[in-house]
Amino acid sequence: MNQLTDPEDRKLQTLARATRVRVRAAEGAALRDTDGRTYAAATVDLPSLQLSAVQAAIAMAVASGCRGLEAAVVHTDATEVSAGDQQVLDDFAGGPVPVHVVS
Repeated sequence: MNQLTDPEDRKLQTLARATRVRVRAAEGAALRDTDGRTYAAATVDLPSLQLSAVQAAIAMAVASGCRGLEAAVVHTDATEVSAGDQQVLDDFAGGPVPVHVVS
């Protein structure tokens, strides 16, 4: 598992991992907004709805009135965040967001 040094990023790592494990999902993601609030979500894979963990977490943040992001952690077996997920993060944040990929 990748080791993050910032305590707030480690909190996101714990949330992303716990969310993924709890629902046995392909990925878990956790975000911290500019007010310090956190959002965690797992991959949604239903016959009529598919969302990556990042997309689900962004949807939660938007629905909660979030206006910006500070950081994100994605707990996954992949070595990097997908281009689509990076684009969603950057679009919502209005620019590049630090994203940590952990396994």
